[in-house]
Amino acid sequence: MLADFDAFLSDHANCERKASAMAMGMVVKYPDRPLVIPALIDVAQEELTHFAQVYELMRSRDVALVRDTRDEYVIALMAQARHGRDERFLDRLLLACVVECRGAERFGLVADGLGDPVLAQFYGQLRRSEVKHGHVFADMALRYFAHTDVYRRMGQLVELEADIMSALPVRAALH
Repeated sequence: MLADFDAFLSDHANCERKASAMAMGMVVKYPDRPLVIPALIDVAQEELTHFAQVYELMRSRDVALVRDTRDEYVIALMAQARHGRDERFLDRLLLACVVECRGAERFGLVADGLGDPVLAQFYGQLRRSEVKHGHVFADMALRYFAHTDVYRRMGQLVELEADIMSALPVRAALH
């Protein structure tokens, strides 16, 4: 990943933009879930700020934005979402939690592997933010579903995510 850091940056920018859009999409799809709307808006705004920060970093390195490509990781994860309004709502929140927490892990690895202290600090900050987002999505789920149901389903999704990750090739990308 670090050997082609510019490609990683391009993918990272696209991921931040899509994370913002996903959070706002949930606001639109679930207007009847008022307990999560403020948190979704906050996540969307923060992810959009991250996109702007990554874009500025790209500009400073003369890296252009690239057309988005299919994210096989996220596509495979989202395919695990069940049907039914409540089940799908829970799964989308928990899948977002998984994506954010795994992103945090990856940002931590990037921060630790970068020789540039400014970039390492930036990715360390992003790591903390992604951990927070993961907790926010779990908290949103707990506002509408029983603790046991949330954590049982989370365990199932994490196991499925491990299978998905092991089947994907390694590339210079966030996911």
